Amino acid sequence: MATPLARRALARYIRRLPDIQNPGKEIEVCWTLFSVNAVAYYITVFVGMSGGVDSSVTAKLLADKDYDLSAVFMRNWDTRDESASDKGCEWEKDWEDVQQVCKALDIPCEMIDLSQEYWNRVFQPSLHSWEDGITPNPDVLCNREIKFGALLEHLPMASSSSSKTWFATGHYARKTWTLPTSESPPRAKLLRPVDLIKDQTYFLASMTEQSLNCALFPLGDLNKSEVREIAKKAGLATAERKESMGVCFVGKKSKFGDFISSYIPPNPGPIIDLSTGDTVAQHKGLWTYTIGQGAKLPGMRQRAFVVKKDSGLNAIYIAFGSHNPLLLSRSVIVSDFSWIWKDSPPNHLKTEDGYGAEVKIRHRMDSTTCTVHSSDSDHDLKITLGNPEVGVAPGQVAVVYDREEGRVLGCGTIVDTISLE
Repeated sequence: MATPLARRALARYIRRLPDIQNPGKEIEVCWTLFSVNAVAYYITVFVGMSGGVDSSVTAKLLADKDYDLSAVFMRNWDTRDESASDKGCEWEKDWEDVQQVCKALDIPCEMIDLSQEYWNRVFQPSLHSWEDGITPNPDVLCNREIKFGALLEHLPMASSSSSKTWFATGHYARKTWTLPTSESPPRAKLLRPVDLIKDQTYFLASMTEQSLNCALFPLGDLNKSEVREIAKKAGLATAERKESMGVCFVGKKSKFGDFISSYIPPNPGPIIDLSTGDTVAQHKGLWTYTIGQGAKLPGMRQRAFVVKKDSGLNAIYIAFGSHNPLLLSRSVIVSDFSWIWKDSPPNHLKTEDGYGAEVKIRHRMDSTTCTVHSSDSDHDLKITLGNPEVGVAPGQVAVVYDREEGRVLGCGTIVDTISLE
């Protein structure tokens, strides 16, 4: 272990070095001068904490190092929009748990109120999508716009060109670097974690390369059971805390439909049998049904499923039978596709054979093989699925992975589907 004097000397030395993308390179440069532990003295890390066990263990693992470590807690949802008081709100319990864990780990923590940014950059765009009958993914938006967007803008790292300041989260993901060449520096790669059941790369796929460069994912090589065990051994207050599920702003006491309906006024329209063109019922708004969802309608001899929406006519179309080919999509059309390496989209996108990859259109699904074609723009894609998928809806996010190493290449929004029939 380096002495305090050696640490201070090393810190002064590193400050005179050119900025380096990879902290491992800093360790290599300084290895012959001081103990590797001393290098950590100059590395500043902010850890994003939510009050859950994953972010708590992330903080624990980092606190065991000699980093200059601080914790930040994001308050993303202002519950005063729904009640006259904050009392009894779920964020208060989360913040209390964060403070307990940080006190036990002896690290400073700060709460940053990002509720206005969340409203403007995540919630309002999602509301507009739901109102138009589209199925957005607020969690993907939140990671790009808030955790790796607005939050970084609030941290000291945002005003510095130095890449020696890092932001760590409790996501289950891994990050590695390409080897540098004479023509290019090392580049960050977002990879799937060891625990594929907990894989959260789907939610991270829209982050920029710049944000990925400064990201740390300490849980990437751990299974969830190992994370729980670390928390228990460390006596962390969140060790037994249950996982939070669903959209964060809905809360535990509300149903999604009821919650959204409190923000969007009713907009009745027809429910139409696609095979006959007959109106069989009325809906209260396009957001009240999602594609692939069973539609419980009176007087129907067969079970009906939503297969299409038309925002222009404010109509929902149904078909009958759970095995109806209209429920299956063989291709999706994706717009505004964002490649993590914006200057290096894969080869063969514009060829007749296309680019062979893997894709996810939902977080909780196994990736499926696919072939990706692009038009004149590398940001408008047609993705042909190796296996047809049920209930694909416009607004969902399609995340594309490299087949060989499982690297996340980027993601885009589905704007249309091509069914089997």
